[in-house]
Amino acid sequence: MSVLAIDAGTTGVTALVVTDEGRVESRAYQEFPQHFPHPGWVEHTPEEIWQATLAACRTALDAASAAPTCVGLTNQRETAVLWDRRTLAAPRRAIVWQDRRTAEICARLREAGHEPRVSELTGLRLDPYFTATKLTWLAAHDPRAWESVTSGESVVGTVDAYLIARLTAGARHVTDPSNASRTLLYGLASGTWEEELCELFGVPSHALPEIVPNHGEIGRTAPEAFLGLDLPITGMAGDQQAALFGQTCFGEGEVKCTYGTGSFLLVNTGSEIVRSDAGLLSTVAWQTPSGERTYAVEGAIFVTGAAVQWLRDGLGLIHTAPESEAVARTVPDSGGVVFVPALTGLGAPHWDPDARGTITGITRGTTRAHLVRATLEAIAFEVRDVVETMPEVAALKADGGASSNDLLMQFQADQLGIAVERPVVQETTALGAAFLAGLGSGVWGSTEELRKTWRLDRRFEPGERDDAAYERWRDAVSRSSTRG
Repeated sequence: MSVLAIDAGTTGVTALVVTDEGRVESRAYQEFPQHFPHPGWVEHTPEEIWQATLAACRTALDAASAAPTCVGLTNQRETAVLWDRRTLAAPRRAIVWQDRRTAEICARLREAGHEPRVSELTGLRLDPYFTATKLTWLAAHDPRAWESVTSGESVVGTVDAYLIARLTAGARHVTDPSNASRTLLYGLASGTWEEELCELFGVPSHALPEIVPNHGEIGRTAPEAFLGLDLPITGMAGDQQAALFGQTCFGEGEVKCTYGTGSFLLVNTGSEIVRSDAGLLSTVAWQTPSGERTYAVEGAIFVTGAAVQWLRDGLGLIHTAPESEAVARTVPDSGGVVFVPALTGLGAPHWDPDARGTITGITRGTTRAHLVRATLEAIAFEVRDVVETMPEVAALKADGGASSNDLLMQFQADQLGIAVERPVVQETTALGAAFLAGLGSGVWGSTEELRKTWRLDRRFEPGERDDAAYERWRDAVSRSSTRG
């Protein structure tokens, strides 16, 4: 038996076919375009996400030895999507989680005194990162599209809900608690959409998807819509919660960090909603069909891997992202160069949407290698910023594209002073979707069976820690932040 896992990320869609031994039998990836209509704005065309999904799945399935028994889905979170309930066509582009256009709305709500109540209900904070203020902005700035929502012609949701609608040819309008808990509209304790929040942000609750458990039968793919396949969709979760599941962090206190476009640290807090006063978020990790919810505390860093992409695409300093390691190894250190990659503001633990990127310490002797190394060091420093706000962490499980960079992983272990463990399958976001789907369909009978499939690739033990470099980093962050 095997599972088809779909990981609809921020820059592209990955499809994996995963065997019941937890082995990746085939994989495929399809990028889709990024749209930047104004500084600080980031948009995706929903149809382009869907076409990338079809292309990636077609390629992965063609390379598999047998048809899968079920489908699992994971996705970029917080992105706001509108689509026609009947035709499934999107009347406008989606507003992506990285988008900063709603900073003024957040400030206005904060000044009006709403943040304490919003945080109490949702575990989140008023920041452009989350979905609800994007919908508030749409109501004010795209009245034609929003009229279709209030009239019931169109619906709203995050990328998971949109893709489930496309996979099922419109038969299902659903989301799961892990995605719902990132919208500013979901109550952590109630487990439902909060009418109080819907009214605050001006979102009609009738347009929101039904909230269903993270595993169990969620719907079925429609053959006419999805490559001729009629398969149960039995698992879904937001990308970071899926990665926590894929890293088999089923026990309270277990921690993972996904190094992707941004970096996201999640700590499993069990059945307890843990509140942080240090800039971390409280969120749902997953929910069983019986209604039992597991929670997590999250540190969300907006730009890490995206900074390496900027070196490649914006500055032309490297040709490929993996090349960054080889280039950085040509120098022993960053030569005093410090880079704060606040390219879309600062996330945890600073939460400053108006912060901008900063590079300091440049001299006549600075080379591209110093800038590349400073970028890798910045990723590790950003993660250390978050880990230092958490309870004691015994070890960090690392995954995502940048986790394949040995230099970065070793520097990370040095900075944290703890071991960093990298699994054999580093695509743990998609793997988590496969695990949830397999658990929901009976491919695996329990989480303990899933634990046995996790395999260590390499363990990076901590060495000497450069605290002076970290202090230079903290100083640069303070200067880049409007709240420093």
